[in-house]
Amino acid sequence: MKLRIPVPCIGMPLVIGALLCALAAAQSKSAAPDQQKPLPPGLDERFLDTSADPCVNFFQYACGNFTKYYPIPNDRSGYGTGTMIFEHNEYVLHTMLESVAAGGADRTPNQQKTGDYFAACMDTSAIDQKGLKPFQPELDRIAALKDKHELTPLLAHYQLINVNAFLGLGEQQDFKDASQQIAAADQGGLGLPERDYYFRTGDAAETTRKQYVQHITSTLKLLGESDSEADSDARSIFQLETALAKASMDITSRRDPKNVYHLMEVADLQKMTPSLSWVSLLSESRFPSVKQINVTNPDFFKALNTLLDSTDLKTIKAYLRWQLIASADSIALPRALDEEAFDFNGHKLKGQPEQQARWKRCVQATDGALGEAVGQVYVTQEFPPSSKTATLQMVHDIENAMDQDVDALDWMSPETKARAKIKLKAIADKIGYPDHWRDYSKLIVEHDDVYGNTQRAAIFENLRQIDKIGKPVDRGEWGMTPPTVNAYYNPSMNDINFPAGILQSPFYDPKATDAENYGHIGGVVGHELTHGFDDQGRQFDGRGNLSDWWTAEDAKKFEEKADCTVKEYGNFLAVDDAKVNGKLTLGENTADNGGLRLAFIAFLADAKRKNIDLNQKQDGFTPIQQFFLGHGQNWCGSTRPEQLRLQVQTDPHSPREFRVNGVVQNMPEFGKAFGCKVGQPMTPQNVCRVW
Repeated sequence: MKLRIPVPCIGMPLVIGALLCALAAAQSKSAAPDQQKPLPPGLDERFLDTSADPCVNFFQYACGNFTKYYPIPNDRSGYGTGTMIFEHNEYVLHTMLESVAAGGADRTPNQQKTGDYFAACMDTSAIDQKGLKPFQPELDRIAALKDKHELTPLLAHYQLINVNAFLGLGEQQDFKDASQQIAAADQGGLGLPERDYYFRTGDAAETTRKQYVQHITSTLKLLGESDSEADSDARSIFQLETALAKASMDITSRRDPKNVYHLMEVADLQKMTPSLSWVSLLSESRFPSVKQINVTNPDFFKALNTLLDSTDLKTIKAYLRWQLIASADSIALPRALDEEAFDFNGHKLKGQPEQQARWKRCVQATDGALGEAVGQVYVTQEFPPSSKTATLQMVHDIENAMDQDVDALDWMSPETKARAKIKLKAIADKIGYPDHWRDYSKLIVEHDDVYGNTQRAAIFENLRQIDKIGKPVDRGEWGMTPPTVNAYYNPSMNDINFPAGILQSPFYDPKATDAENYGHIGGVVGHELTHGFDDQGRQFDGRGNLSDWWTAEDAKKFEEKADCTVKEYGNFLAVDDAKVNGKLTLGENTADNGGLRLAFIAFLADAKRKNIDLNQKQDGFTPIQQFFLGHGQNWCGSTRPEQLRLQVQTDPHSPREFRVNGVVQNMPEFGKAFGCKVGQPMTPQNVCRVW
């Protein structure tokens, strides 16, 4: 487990397939890739619904016809412009790495690893033929447990292979000293997406819980249990997980970094949970000798100790079997278990009619294991220096816009403004790819051992993370692979990161107008920059330390302004009876609103520098209208109802419609550009604004 406060991103697919090796295994029967779709331009007039009034529903106006051209495919729970780039990168990388997966004695070590990882994943015949045999040593280890005291070495091993039964272990930057890496222990052990799934009321929630218990039952049957035993064990497992959930901190509370930082002596943690031997647990998880550890939720570990004492060994062993299979990468599961996992996690939770083609899943799995190995090839082919130069210029323009915006704030004192500018100037800009590539020489990959490959990759990465403890922070490290279609701000690093994968059309289109690009990728840049000053990010100083650099009066004013955003978004109805969680999404909504405002300020400065006539129409729109249309078309697409419900209950990002309308209705400049009257839905009388 790698502990971080939730990293703010822009809400597109987090893993974007960086490793598409090739359909190398001749024995694989998976279908060939579907036809590649061309990427849309910075402003695609096909998507516009001109019958809609932009002053009433701008999302409908900007994107209303998108689904006519691009309905949600059966293998997805949603589809939009970001997904199109995601798929584009899949095809690019698939073609690029096809020959690598085909084998050959002249392959470099990285080519061998990436090619063989993908080829093993694609060999479904071999996976099905082996069945549960690759898992048998782990199942035997569980069966051999005779005493609860034997749990410690098993849980230590589980941590290394990413089975977070009962708890999670890992490392993090020290919130109070961001120059150092420390050990961390976190709550864990749940099978449902988030703790409130165990307690939420209503028909939909109750149905999900029943489906989940049935999913556990079906999985245990496939592991060889009788019908009655599987049914009994599933109910016991659910009861145990419910108790773990009751002790867990909810997802909204975890957004506050102060709530998940409790540095304590390992000896004190041992006293808190005597049912586990912490010295043995840490040492057998390969942690260096540490005296202190961040315990994110002390109350959870107190409750865990009681649960371990009171739960019978038979239930614990059933729970461990379930966690082993549920935590495994589904690409390594034999067909029946793989289909069962998809039926609940993909179909029932997300509404996805069909599972993705095998080659796509293997692409994403290989990216997760060896992302920087293929990233070197990807950026050479797909990310020209001109794109990096243009993006850096835009980042600098938007940083200058924030500097001006801070000066213009009428609610912030000069003292806090000065400190805000110190932090702003300290932000590191990471564009495209890391300066130093990861070394995978110690990772063993075999062409016929998909489960072993996933285990060894997990151990390799966890040991790489654990090795950081007690050492200075590597501020050049990236948290995403180069082909990823996403971006993020890291408050402990105080850096913004834009992988090469996102810096292409329509988000960044070299052929688009400046207005469109500022509305598209400029808004994303501003979004990540604003994360440094949202309700989470504002608690960290320029060095990445959790530090209160605000005056008490300014902090109070910030919270009052943020509360306006909480209430505004909390009234947006996403699907059926499920509204947006205004508190959970506060950081992302603040970044959406502040980010587009910064991009707008930067665009105006750029237009002035280039003597652009802001009243001159091009293709029927003024530059300012193009700017807002660029922003709107960032989020074109649609989402299945099941996925929308899951999103508003677990995701800090608002649904796509509100990432458009929720922002423009807070910018009077939008209403002026489209001739809206005050009082119309997109131009309300009162607006919310933090930055």
